[in-house]
Amino acid sequence: MIMEEEPSLSQAGGVKVDRLDAIRSHLYANGFSTIQALADAIGASLATVRRDLQVLEREGAIDRVHGGARIAEGSSVELAFQERAKRHLSAKRAIATAAYDLLTPRTAIFLDAGTTVLQLARLIRLNPMPLRIFTNGLTVAQEFLNIPNLEVVLLGGQLRSENASLVGPQAEAMLESIWFDQLFLGASAISPDGAIYSVDSAEASLNKCMLTRSAHRFVLADSSKFGTMTTYKVAPLSAAKVITDAGLSAHWRSELINLGIEATIADLGAPE
Repeated sequence: MIMEEEPSLSQAGGVKVDRLDAIRSHLYANGFSTIQALADAIGASLATVRRDLQVLEREGAIDRVHGGARIAEGSSVELAFQERAKRHLSAKRAIATAAYDLLTPRTAIFLDAGTTVLQLARLIRLNPMPLRIFTNGLTVAQEFLNIPNLEVVLLGGQLRSENASLVGPQAEAMLESIWFDQLFLGASAISPDGAIYSVDSAEASLNKCMLTRSAHRFVLADSSKFGTMTTYKVAPLSAAKVITDAGLSAHWRSELINLGIEATIADLGAPE
């Protein structure tokens, strides 16, 4: 059987990027893979996969070993964050759009390090307005490089690689001297008992501090987070207003009303 040749990069500039992402994701999920297994997984020729692996090796993303490749040490954390950022992307973008509409120029806001909040940061980058932005998210802060009319302050603290965030006593102490007009906070889980939870104790502690330092507080959580549990409680959900997506179940819509929580339900656009 003759394999059809992939489009040339000059014809389709995004094809190569898509293949590289697919290779990284496959290696992250499956560990070591042979070149043949990668070619079968992404539907490319062996020669194309070999060229792509050379690119990824130069970037430090993968290690090539005899007959195949594996994710390079140190890059799996970065990839894990990227994979989380891609999940429920339509919902996250809809939530971010609803949150963007709440922004007021020339105010101070805090953006936490969550992947849904990251989508709000990307909207601000695309449609900037005069804002003073505080964040503990390295990925969030990077969105604002060389963007006019933004004053961006990154908290100091201990690096939490799993979320590309800064946490700990230094970050909490810095928050004690700052006041925000608006806080936009992500959530690892919204528990059945109506509380916000985090997977990390230091992140949960810092999130608690954020909630005490803002006039208007918003939790940005896609509908998949509701009814789930992680380890560390941040605060009751009633401590903030909620922005979620139209996939939220009827049960949780009623529960938010019963809890007296003001919620914005963002319409989902066309499927990704």
